[in-house]
Amino acid sequence: MNYETVTVVGAGLAGCEAAWQLAERGLAVRLIEMKPLKMTPAHHSPDFAELVCSNSLRGDRLENAVGLLKEELRRCGSLILACADATRVEAGGCLAVDRQGFSRLVTERIRSHHCIRVEEREITEIPEGPVIIATGPLTSEPLSAAIMDYFGGAGYLSFYDAAAPLVSFESVDMEQAWFASRYDRGTPDYVNCALDEAQYKAFVRELAAAEEAPVHGFEDGKVFEGCMPVEVMARRGEDTLRFGPLKPVGLPDPRTGKDPYAVVQLRRDNAAGSVYNLVGFQTHLRFPEQKRVFSMIPALEHAEFLRYGVMHRNTFLDSPRLLDRTYADRRNPLVAFAGQMTGVEGYVESTASGFLAAVCMAARVKGEPVPEFPAETAVGALGRYISDPSVTKFQPMNINFGLLPPLGRRVKGKANKNLAIAERALSALEQVRIKK
Repeated sequence: MNYETVTVVGAGLAGCEAAWQLAERGLAVRLIEMKPLKMTPAHHSPDFAELVCSNSLRGDRLENAVGLLKEELRRCGSLILACADATRVEAGGCLAVDRQGFSRLVTERIRSHHCIRVEEREITEIPEGPVIIATGPLTSEPLSAAIMDYFGGAGYLSFYDAAAPLVSFESVDMEQAWFASRYDRGTPDYVNCALDEAQYKAFVRELAAAEEAPVHGFEDGKVFEGCMPVEVMARRGEDTLRFGPLKPVGLPDPRTGKDPYAVVQLRRDNAAGSVYNLVGFQTHLRFPEQKRVFSMIPALEHAEFLRYGVMHRNTFLDSPRLLDRTYADRRNPLVAFAGQMTGVEGYVESTASGFLAAVCMAARVKGEPVPEFPAETAVGALGRYISDPSVTKFQPMNINFGLLPPLGRRVKGKANKNLAIAERALSALEQVRIKK
């Protein structure tokens, strides 16, 4: 294999983004994906870029850090963002997609690119030559062992991640629920299910005591805070959920004109609006317990659960010790990694890692200067976080404004301050020389 060919292992969001960016720069790409020959417990479709978690791609405003990251990727020609925008479903200020339509479109774009050759097989060793490994948090055991050996046996850490249940819209009791977005921002795309004080306290009590599915080695302390099971939150205190996913502020019940005691929100999960997910309800309760406890929510008393929540054991690299800011091996920059296995958390963050790993790999392979994404950009800040050797207890991280340098000046109001940081980031992005 010559250096005009780059191997990408894994066709999730990070791998597909990486393959696309390499191919768009004229490089031959060999994309190796083990689906459908071998599926992980979290996957159900043979399509690429499968969104196994029911969460959307999150906020889409520049005052939100992930909104900034998405805008940077759009301006850089991201395949994933283009497909997400093309399959978008309304969700207020969030970017939510028709999950099946999104994955289908990504798959079609990848398979039809003349520079990309797809090989459907399992990889058990790190391929030779320029390679980007983006096999995700559920990397197969043989490849995980090979990566561990490659890094000398101490390259992995682990955490636990969870996905929320899905219900059919027609089974939701809309006499006890209403459509609205918080503070009436955007269009009224969420179904809001109110609980009064007695209902809420009974729900929390049963949720905290519900029986969990057996997950070997599970400990509450290992749960990633950004994707914490709802039952773990319930055990942390009676009001924890009311200050988290069941926060009622800005969602007045039209029946009373007042904010209820607590609110469970449902978000559309497909373009037809026939499937909704329980926002913030990642869980690893046993399926019968999910049915029993979640049916205590008045509007969901007779809900049809199309999929129950599941818990996965995810693995990630000790990246600050192993990778540089371009997601490449510090010892050999022609071996790079991307996606959640690097310690970035979230679909958009995974996409950003695949993008950055690919454009930098393309430059190295073609003998061109490696583009430098400033710390002021969200793409650059995320790369710097995963490669910062001063981080001693490395944990998965969503993009947030705390990862970007401070403005150095006072701006009144948090939203105004975040917007100023975002505008600075987009201005800095314009100075980055990205060759295609």
